[in-house]
Amino acid sequence: MTVPTPSTSPAKPPRKKAGVPKTVWDLLFTLIIPIAILSPNILGSGISISEQVFGGGVTGNVRAYLLAALIPVVYVLADLAINRTVSGIALLGGVVALVRGALAFWYVDGGPLFAFKDSVPSLLFGLLALGSLLTKTPIFRVVLDASTLTESPENRAATQKALHDTQVNGAVRAATVSYGLVELVSSVINYFVNLHLVVGKFGSDSFNAQVAQANAVMRIPGLVLSLIGVGVGIWLIQVAVKKRYGKEADIFSPEKLARLQEAGAE
Repeated sequence: MTVPTPSTSPAKPPRKKAGVPKTVWDLLFTLIIPIAILSPNILGSGISISEQVFGGGVTGNVRAYLLAALIPVVYVLADLAINRTVSGIALLGGVVALVRGALAFWYVDGGPLFAFKDSVPSLLFGLLALGSLLTKTPIFRVVLDASTLTESPENRAATQKALHDTQVNGAVRAATVSYGLVELVSSVINYFVNLHLVVGKFGSDSFNAQVAQANAVMRIPGLVLSLIGVGVGIWLIQVAVKKRYGKEADIFSPEKLARLQEAGAE
């Protein structure tokens, strides 16, 4: 008689180790590290990037300011390249980072001109969004079309067809208005925060410290406002798409959208 062997259950696949959430990386490279670089006394440690790394003085402060401004640019562009992220939000974030990086080389003292300079990205995108309503291509249509760049021609065609549908197009235009207005509100708030906080002379220790303080105050609220504008816009479009093609329709699922369009045509 053979001895029965205990039944073995299928081996469970090893659990993936939980990595650091992307939100943490985003905050680290776009907020925490830049603020630390600008700080004349990082967390009370007596360490100053301007002093210890760049030699201090005006030259050291200017170099620290540029480094703090360019690190988010490099991070966002590297994230886009490595992860091949083509979502609308990611692309808008990349463009904003590029604009901020370019503006970093416009040297102005604290005061109204600096407050305006720091508010340019939100102001620019708000005006571009509202201005695009005067054309046949609202900015939200461009954003959503860009999110399908990696899709097949058939699936991209399905998205294009949906976006040009009369009912959905009305929602696209409403979404563009939502995004534009929120960006304009964000630019006004950012202007007055910087006007109040950043008053030092460019290249001074106090200027960098004040810029760091303004960043700490405004970056997260500014990001939240932008996400609200985009989120409301996407919600409006999704509602219109579902009304037009059925409850299963999703503007970010072009393959499903193509099937529903084909079924509706039969």
